[in-house]
Amino acid sequence: MRRPSSNYCPQAARHRADWAEIWDDRVVAGRFLTLADVAETLNISASQTYALVRSGDLPAIKIGGRGQWRVEASALEEFIARKYEQTRDFVQAHPFGSDDV
Repeated sequence: MRRPSSNYCPQAARHRADWAEIWDDRVVAGRFLTLADVAETLNISASQTYALVRSGDLPAIKIGGRGQWRVEASALEEFIARKYEQTRDFVQAHPFGSDDV
């Protein structure tokens, strides 16, 4: 068994283990999505995704020194739900085939 270094602190090691558990991929994975992830989910281009973010239609945050955009998964789900509602309203206002008869 390897002997701990002279600056070994059991409390700090336990604290690091606690954070490792919190930040485990299974716990945090999927909270934030890249614009590429969002584009893939919606089956649209990266530029269309960027336009949704820049217009404010899809809430996102800009992080890091290089300004990487991230969309919270829950914000994407809310966006999708809003689009379903808008589509439902459109379909009700413009029934298919009503002008054909």
